[in-house]
Amino acid sequence: MYSMQPEQHELLAKNQGHNVQEQMVQGQMVQGQMVHGYNNPQVMMPAGPGFQQPQQQMQFMPRPEGIPGVPPGLEYLTQISQLLVHQQVELLEILSGWEGENKYQIKNTLGQQVYFAAEESGGCERQCCGSSRGFIIHVTDNLGQEVLRMTRDFKCCAGWNCCACSECCAFEVRVEAPVGQVIGYAAQLQSCTRPRFSIMDSGHQETLYVEGPLCVCQGICCTWDQEFRIMPQDRNQEIGKITKQWTGIVREMTTDADNFSISFPMDLDVRMKAVLLGLLFLIDFMHFEQKQNKNNRR
Repeated sequence: MYSMQPEQHELLAKNQGHNVQEQMVQGQMVQGQMVHGYNNPQVMMPAGPGFQQPQQQMQFMPRPEGIPGVPPGLEYLTQISQLLVHQQVELLEILSGWEGENKYQIKNTLGQQVYFAAEESGGCERQCCGSSRGFIIHVTDNLGQEVLRMTRDFKCCAGWNCCACSECCAFEVRVEAPVGQVIGYAAQLQSCTRPRFSIMDSGHQETLYVEGPLCVCQGICCTWDQEFRIMPQDRNQEIGKITKQWTGIVREMTTDADNFSISFPMDLDVRMKAVLLGLLFLIDFMHFEQKQNKNNRR
């Protein structure tokens, strides 16, 4: 398992001395900012004339100072041991049944936005392949700069845990930070009982192991949270977890917009924290993406 270097701890202590209470990024810094290198207006930060502001003003986490050895934009993760991920509800998708590209707000425990994530995928794949589609998740900071890119290739035979014994039959998310530099992978493992996943570094060496519940199901009779436990390589203890939160019967039955939380050790290497975030998106697509939870639970 990765840990932070001494010089990183020194800079982290300096950053944590800053005031992390509610502060606003100036409007002109987030309005209309495009993701660097991705010319698609749907990946703009949620601000601007076309965005309906919520009743409470959005709060943004202040950006820490740069830390040597930490990919630009991931300095936020040095101060965080838990993230909240809220998928945005798409009204058009609810009314028409047309599967749209997912968008997520990623917040800290104070409710401050840390990142914004937006899916890029083909319209034909979304309608015909559903949750098995290939995708790219563009993760941007509060200045609209892309700091993470997560990619899952389409595999027509992948998804079933029992058959995930070879690369062509197992889903895998590749995580890049900065874009073009792979920092790790989140991969599905073969299992005929619980869903299992491996967190690997850039050399495909396992650093963490993740195990889900025996029955991944939420509905009228299953109203509890679904937890995926994060463990070190020896698998002898739980060091964190990814949780799919129950959002109420009405929302669960009418939309596939989900709420997640993820916890991990504060001193875990930021690259592995980012790969765990990529695994969260993989879990969402594999187990909770289909409308009204009528998908095949794999």
